[in-house]
Amino acid sequence: MSHVSNIYRLGIKELRSLWRDPMMLVLIVYAFSFGIYVAATAMPETLHKAPIAIVDEDQSPLSTRIIGAFYPPHFTAPSLIGLREVDKGLDAGRFTFALDIPPDFQRDVMAGRQPAVQLNIDATRMSQAFIGGGYIQQIVQGEVSEFMKGTRASTAPPVDLALRARFNPTLAQSWFGSVMEIINNVTLLSIVLTGAALIREREHGTIEHLLVMPVTPFEIMASKVWAMGLVVLLACAFALIVVIQGILKVPIDGSVSLFLLGAGLHLFATTSIGIFMGTIARSMPQFGLLLMLILLPLQMLSGGSTPRESMPEFVQWIMLLAPTTHFVKMAQAVLYRGAGFDVVWPQFMALIAIGAAFFGIALARFRRTIGTMA
Repeated sequence: MSHVSNIYRLGIKELRSLWRDPMMLVLIVYAFSFGIYVAATAMPETLHKAPIAIVDEDQSPLSTRIIGAFYPPHFTAPSLIGLREVDKGLDAGRFTFALDIPPDFQRDVMAGRQPAVQLNIDATRMSQAFIGGGYIQQIVQGEVSEFMKGTRASTAPPVDLALRARFNPTLAQSWFGSVMEIINNVTLLSIVLTGAALIREREHGTIEHLLVMPVTPFEIMASKVWAMGLVVLLACAFALIVVIQGILKVPIDGSVSLFLLGAGLHLFATTSIGIFMGTIARSMPQFGLLLMLILLPLQMLSGGSTPRESMPEFVQWIMLLAPTTHFVKMAQAVLYRGAGFDVVWPQFMALIAIGAAFFGIALARFRRTIGTMA
């Protein structure tokens, strides 16, 4: 019981230390409130009022027809500019797309040639550039095809393909963006809080005070794990219930309690990773650089940003050792598809095994660090 009491009291010390750190509190509040809302609503689901400019070097009925095909709400009214104004307009950010219709365009089309229409895109506006490029290609090809046929009538396709989207019928980007942001923030904050707590004690000299107390390295590490994990878990529950379900109106089909249980197992692993990184880094700047090397692969290759099936096989096998891979799979199954424990129990077992392994590795490293300090 003395071990449990020490772990509890040391954890209370960690919570009080966090309460006196206003920057960390601001980071937690932002990450699980405004950060989730911005991630869910910032990326447009469709193209909306994208500025476009057109260089009409042909001045033909076909080019006029193409110009007239661009109108709100997908695009703004096209700006007719000269060829020399394209680079200046893109550099100044006045428009995102610049379409150049070459001379003799209609004549070449009527002659059966394949003239090239140049499309310049400001790719710094990534979401508009990605979506708008496909829109413009379809619009130009459609107008040229209808011009050659002389009619807008469309023939019925031989096969009627009925599309039914499951789990997100309207394909709303906010449904996906909000849930994936909370998953990413759980990983980010758990690593940052535990690693920063250890480095903060080293910088303030309080780690020496702990060394002369009748506490073991296991108790010190376990207190940081449960205290910082509890903070992130409570913030995650608040974000899921208040922000995602309450404000964003994202329907959650599965059990919130089951998801939080899986999040707790995931936090067991990620907080251990944070302590391990805290024993390697000697200052907060070093910890920040190390965090980028660890966090980006954990998030980008876990299956949250892109499907794991699209990755090389050796990457898929390596990422099975990462807790984020199993956490993302579990979270998507529970929150999106309403899966129960009978479906996600393999992910739970994997998180327990990976968490125990990372905890053991971090504890061994932490004991060596304590010995060096002593």
